[in-house]
Amino acid sequence: MTPTGGLSHRASRGAMVTASGLWLKTLIQLGSTMLLARLLDPADFGLVAMVMAIVGVADLVRDFGMTGAILQARSLTPRQWSGLMWFSVLLGGGLMVAVAASAPLLAALYREDRLIVLTLAIAPTLLINGIAMPMQARVQRELRFGTLAQIDVVAMALGVALSIVAALLGWGVWSLVVLAGSGQIYRLIALWIAAKPPWERPRLRSGIRPFVTTGGSIFGVQLLNYAARNLDNVVIGQQLGPAALGQYSRAYALFLLPQQQLTAPLGRVALPVLASLQDDPDRYRRYVRGSLTVLGYLSLPTYAIASAVAAPLMLVLLGPGWDQAAQVFALLAIAGAAQGIGNVQGWLYITLGRAHRQLVYFLITKPIVIALFFVGIWWNGLVGLALLYGLATVLVDVVPGFAVAIRGTFVRGWADVAQPLLRPLLLVPFAYAAAVGAVAASAGLAAPLQVVAGGLAGVVVMAGASLLPPFRRDYRMMFDFVRQARTPRRAQDAAPAADTPVDAEAPLLGATEPTQSEVTALVSAELDEARKELRG
Repeated sequence: MTPTGGLSHRASRGAMVTASGLWLKTLIQLGSTMLLARLLDPADFGLVAMVMAIVGVADLVRDFGMTGAILQARSLTPRQWSGLMWFSVLLGGGLMVAVAASAPLLAALYREDRLIVLTLAIAPTLLINGIAMPMQARVQRELRFGTLAQIDVVAMALGVALSIVAALLGWGVWSLVVLAGSGQIYRLIALWIAAKPPWERPRLRSGIRPFVTTGGSIFGVQLLNYAARNLDNVVIGQQLGPAALGQYSRAYALFLLPQQQLTAPLGRVALPVLASLQDDPDRYRRYVRGSLTVLGYLSLPTYAIASAVAAPLMLVLLGPGWDQAAQVFALLAIAGAAQGIGNVQGWLYITLGRAHRQLVYFLITKPIVIALFFVGIWWNGLVGLALLYGLATVLVDVVPGFAVAIRGTFVRGWADVAQPLLRPLLLVPFAYAAAVGAVAASAGLAAPLQVVAGGLAGVVVMAGASLLPPFRRDYRMMFDFVRQARTPRRAQDAAPAADTPVDAEAPLLGATEPTQSEVTALVSAELDEARKELRG
């Protein structure tokens, strides 16, 4: 009898552990945002955002899509690991030097001399990330999601604590540099201990060419995606200055939080799991359907409610003086909901080995989104840019994007993509209207109470939908997914496969356990202990 506590338990458990870690990070980040927004000026955030918009591009080049390529690979030898390590380190070091050398050009672009020293201080993070990337991919391939979550939470907590101390000491913008740098240094040390990287003498030809080829296509996609999501910062900073960019960057960072907490846990687990199901179309499709159902319910109504309570929410989180951030946040919610769903396209492209097709599609669509940045800021400043960004994400990225992603594959448009999103989409206008009404009715109360009133009104709508059988089935499926993650491994091994709730509903993981070859494809060939655990 095939054990039920293998891949299904590890995947659902991994998603829950990752989500828990990210929620802890969110609480820490929200606390730091509330404090730092009151200790620093909006221009301080704008200065760092100017630098990070450029450094972020270099960081994508540094990754070169290798993380996705490593996760897609069926097996990796110690020599390949060593070659990938050296490739990543050399690329990160070279980019660190290049970014540091470009500091004067960056200062000239924004007409801001303070950016020179800030760029020099932030550039070493490229080398740190270059060393850390293969180690994180190694831990992720081993499905050690608890370890990754722990490292991420501690790194965030350490960076936040030191940055708040720096801000209280009057360091100004440098407290934000401390926030980024200290957490990354800790993360590098922790990953080194967890991954125990197999360093050998430098060999860049040790079977890494396939990874570079696949990674190159993934990198092209990531670069275009990054440009479409970050060149708005460059445009705003160059056109409107650091104060306006500070307002926008805080709104953008907060708009990303729900997406990071909702889609990142599933995404971190989905890539290795879907890679193991490439040769099992039925179970692959069930995983995609279940993932889109969960993302639909968690992303679409969440962003609708967040948009409805934007004004009092920004007052609570950022304090007075951030009125533009509230307007921008409310409009960016459109893009947030679309991106949360659209991220599944990346899972399909990477795990089905179609990264080249995604690159071609992005070469066509992302320039359109970028062009709308200029149109939006010319039309109506920050508000115009945020509105056109959201509409472009829906009409250019998501709707035609899924059609291209599944064309020629066994994934079906209506059954596997559209149908799982239909019911959560129906909840959006009702949840939004209820939240808006509750905020208006509580207008005379303090801002935190308005946020609570609006949030509860939206949640009541979602809870009321459970009275209808189709919604009740969806909720039961998500509950079974959580129960599968919480069930102890031994109890699952002892239970018959037919009695397993996830196997019955097949929400995210497929109806049966993987074959031995799938398990071997999922984890590194040299990890005997991990293989034994998956075999039961």
